[in-house]
Amino acid sequence: MADGNHSELPTVLVLRRCPTIALLEPIVSQKFNLLKAWDSPLPQDQFLTTHASSAADGPPITAQILHLLPSLKVIATTSAILDHVDLAECRRRGVAVADAGKAFAEDAADSAVGLFIDVMRKISASNRYVRDGLWATRGDYPLGSKIGGKKVGIVGLGNIGLEVAKRLEAFGCTVLYNSRSEKPSLPYQFYSNVCELAADSDALIICCALTGETHHMINKEVLSALGREGVIVNVGRRVIIDEKEMVQCLVRREIRGAGLDVFENEPDVPKELFALDNVVLSLHQAVATHEAIVALGELVTGNLESFFSNKPLLSSAVINSMEFCLQGTKLIQLIRQ
Repeated sequence: MADGNHSELPTVLVLRRCPTIALLEPIVSQKFNLLKAWDSPLPQDQFLTTHASSAADGPPITAQILHLLPSLKVIATTSAILDHVDLAECRRRGVAVADAGKAFAEDAADSAVGLFIDVMRKISASNRYVRDGLWATRGDYPLGSKIGGKKVGIVGLGNIGLEVAKRLEAFGCTVLYNSRSEKPSLPYQFYSNVCELAADSDALIICCALTGETHHMINKEVLSALGREGVIVNVGRRVIIDEKEMVQCLVRREIRGAGLDVFENEPDVPKELFALDNVVLSLHQAVATHEAIVALGELVTGNLESFFSNKPLLSSAVINSMEFCLQGTKLIQLIRQ
């Protein structure tokens, strides 16, 4: 590291704009020179040829992409979920993977539980009712439902799911869960079948990663099992829920409501949802707070410093952008999922 000489800092090649990178830039740029692809007049392929001996064009990080990066030694990501990285191929090639650790877990859990409470207690809906002047003309708004005593199924009991469970317990909820494997050390009831979990739950909160098995895992069958009094909350990946089926269930009141932070075709949201008073919408920011971004910036910077100093990485598990260190050229590619 050079003191005060920006040109001698290791270079971070940033391929795509994204809100997370914009927020991280003031922190990371203190110790790394950020080379932004969108500032160059060159087409991206020429830009990468100019600034790197080999580079990927974008996610997902497949075995083919890894083959194009023979010097790759580390992937440091700002994501909490690694579903877009071929981890098996990384292990085979000896490529280390550093993730966001628990930087976002508490904030994502706060948002998930907040969406659940909002739907159950009709907070956003009654807010609109008051603002529209309807309280004075139509009288009281329909009552919401108690949180305590509800059985809540968590789909994906990783860092975020565990934080959700802790918060739900404090509200007096019974926590059930579905995950890749049972966690015997935890006191919650495990369900290997998500449809059975839905049938026994008053609400489902989606926190899991996207895989071939979880794509549209929350389908018509699961939603029907959840039933007319059931609520669904999604702070996980966009296509874990079959959005078309969910929208129809909400419109027909075949489920009670939904709290949604992610959507299949962001930023396009199904227009049918706008008119529904049983749906709370958020713009894919469940994990993002000022405090979390600062923590993430420090973690990313620490991981990069550790790599360039030949020290162990600070974290090893992932949320939205990817960094690839090319050891030979000292370039790191940030890729937005």
